Amino acid sequence: MVNRSTTEETSMIQQFCPNPGVWQRLYAGPLGAHLDTWAQQLLQQGYASWTTKYTMRLLADLSRWLQRYSLAVTDLHERHVDAFLQNRYRRCRAHRDDRSILKRLLRQLREHDVIPFPGVETERDARTCLEDDFQHSLLQQRGLAPTTVHAYLDTVRRFLSDRLTAQPLRLEALCAQDVTGFIVQQARRYRPAHAKLTATALRSFLRFLLQRGAIPNDLAQAVPTVPNWRLSALPQFLKAEEVAGLLQSCDQRTPHGQRDYAILLLLARLGLRAGEVAALRLDDLDWDVGELLVRSKGARYDRLPLPHAVGEALAAYLRTGRPPCPTRQVFVRMRAPHRGVANGQAVSTLVHRALERAGLNPVRKGAHLLRHSLATQMLHHGASLVEIGELLRHRTIETTRIYARVDQGALRARALPWPGGAP
Repeated sequence: MVNRSTTEETSMIQQFCPNPGVWQRLYAGPLGAHLDTWAQQLLQQGYASWTTKYTMRLLADLSRWLQRYSLAVTDLHERHVDAFLQNRYRRCRAHRDDRSILKRLLRQLREHDVIPFPGVETERDARTCLEDDFQHSLLQQRGLAPTTVHAYLDTVRRFLSDRLTAQPLRLEALCAQDVTGFIVQQARRYRPAHAKLTATALRSFLRFLLQRGAIPNDLAQAVPTVPNWRLSALPQFLKAEEVAGLLQSCDQRTPHGQRDYAILLLLARLGLRAGEVAALRLDDLDWDVGELLVRSKGARYDRLPLPHAVGEALAAYLRTGRPPCPTRQVFVRMRAPHRGVANGQAVSTLVHRALERAGLNPVRKGAHLLRHSLATQMLHHGASLVEIGELLRHRTIETTRIYARVDQGALRARALPWPGGAP
């Protein structure tokens, strides 16, 4: 039997597996030396008691199966997992989480250099290396923000998967028709702003390929321009009473509601972007001076005052709503595994669900809706465009100018009379 490091760890395993026969099989089998690390991760990530107990029973069966076929833990591979599950399902009913549990086990063993990473095909290697080189160029040479780099890489992966299906990867085979066809396809699928970002990312990638000699012609010139006139439409926003109803839709008696309420307040009272909320860390909250450090676009850092209501909501969430977990991100998933919210898209999804709870159905349902709503409310209360731009941290007044079109009363008063009188 494998020696356990501490009595505390032994009692933790016994808590997950109260049946002595189960945890004795766990420690006696090939997986025994790695169970303490696994159990500690389950504990930190906040899995429910039933899930942890089932996980340990599944690992006990896997360890016994390995022992039966004289396999060491260093031999474990995806094909062994498939064979084990096929054998297991002859005796018991399949569970939907079996494969995901064992997939996490393999990932943990590889991260600790217990088993090697699986071999990958040359085609995938070439594509991965190309994406890594492009990412390095964007971060180190151009100094783009990580969120922007992530969006660019997503475009590159979609473009390569869509236009280069043959193996091996033949970049020199790309032509202007591939480029225009992809952008036209994206423009039909996404909103103009997103399609325009896709075109910008693709131009950057094609210039990168030309610089390294991977393509013979400058295909960046073949990327069509996506029309997206900034002032062609009014910004979408919620009225003050609708924002209040949105906030009231959060049940602050529950941890889930406390988290959602704090996020919505940051969006509605400070005008933060979705990605800025997702990136917020515990160290960014300066309670002594009542300030908030915001990681803004363009790798900038801004300090904003922390309003009393926002500070109270954050404090309530951190005291009683936030699950215990090692991440330094302020906002984390409420379901196990407990880790920081992935990105701004997760925050926008949260806003979408809150709008549904509140019975609101605006055209735009993302997190930026609350940023527009804040600017519009400030304008209606007499704030200048300069003041609005300072709060929203716009670099130029041109970015803020779109909100001038919201105040239709002021625009009507400044309109020139119709020649010859009323039509």
